[in-house]
Amino acid sequence: MSNSSNNPASSRPMVGHTSFLAVCAAGALALAIAMGIGRFAFTPMLPLMVREGSLDLASGGWLAAANYAGYLVGAVTAARIALTPQRLGLAALGAIALTTAAMGWTSSVELWLLLRFVAGVASAWALVSTSVWGLAWLARFERPAGAGMLYAGVGSGIALAGLWCWQAGVAGVRADTLWLQLGALALLLGGAVAVWMPRTTPVSPAAASARAEAGTGRADWSLVICYGVLGFGYILPATFLPVLARAVLDDPAVFGAAWPMFGAAAAISTWLASVLLRGVGRLRVLALCHLLMAVGCLLPVLHLSAGSVLAAALLVGGTFMVATMAGMQEARARVSDNPTAALGRMTAAFAIGQMAGPMLSSLLSTRSANDFTGLFIALAVGALALLASAAWLWRDRPTPSF
Repeated sequence: MSNSSNNPASSRPMVGHTSFLAVCAAGALALAIAMGIGRFAFTPMLPLMVREGSLDLASGGWLAAANYAGYLVGAVTAARIALTPQRLGLAALGAIALTTAAMGWTSSVELWLLLRFVAGVASAWALVSTSVWGLAWLARFERPAGAGMLYAGVGSGIALAGLWCWQAGVAGVRADTLWLQLGALALLLGGAVAVWMPRTTPVSPAAASARAEAGTGRADWSLVICYGVLGFGYILPATFLPVLARAVLDDPAVFGAAWPMFGAAAAISTWLASVLLRGVGRLRVLALCHLLMAVGCLLPVLHLSAGSVLAAALLVGGTFMVATMAGMQEARARVSDNPTAALGRMTAAFAIGQMAGPMLSSLLSTRSANDFTGLFIALAVGALALLASAAWLWRDRPTPSF
């Protein structure tokens, strides 16, 4: 292993006993569990739970907000946990599997709030730890483009969980049984991560010297605020699109399709963006994503139909991962000497936006499962905020290409 760091082997598909494909597969699966199940399995589950009468829309908003609050706590505390990135990641994946399965063991909304909060904490830990060891190994292989394969796990996990819930809903599987199945799926995929995950995290001399620098990373507050607006705008359709689809046609074979489409759009969007938006400035990419996302938020408000819901799923699902990557790249570029603090501030703003969206919807909603007035108002607010953010980003100073 020591010899590989001093010769061209570091740029080949294999370094020691660790392969490029194994790193990408383990990282993508870890992110699929963290985001597809730990954070967003609740989205396709919500209309099934509402349909069974075990949950209403307002309570669903609070459960979503509890998960996002946990994600904020996890993002803040991940660097303080005295574990290696690999051990923290595996512990987080185990916690996701356990808390997901436990959702099927109880019918208490209070316990559900706690479980979704813990799942949010674990999801953030898994995301941070996977990013640490995954990106370090991609740099060691000199294959930074592999990040597209790594982070495609987010959309793939969303699509997988959505397809699972869709087919289960069509088959008439009860929500409590489905939670148990998703927990077992997370455990199974986590076992594959444990097998393929490299046991060490390489540190390059450049990275070591960067950590020794005393600079303070600060992203412009305008960029931070716009990134928080992104979190607020995308989370409303990301949480409630299947519920709106169910309102149009109360058939799991129809309303269950919205979330898999959202995930599929997210999975392929980063690859398409790298081809279609090559040469476009990052702030322009961010502005375009905010604009398209605003349209996605408004479509169901202006005309609620199966077509508008599916179009919203494509517009929002196809932009939120591209916007996330562009925003984080821009923040790193502005404080390239020591970006940790800036990226933390961006992540915190995003998480706060995610919490605010479902909370606003819940505060405006009634206890009626068929009254979407509060949700429509929240979606309209999110769309207006995204449009304002898009205009601000478009007028900002030019930046390097995406």
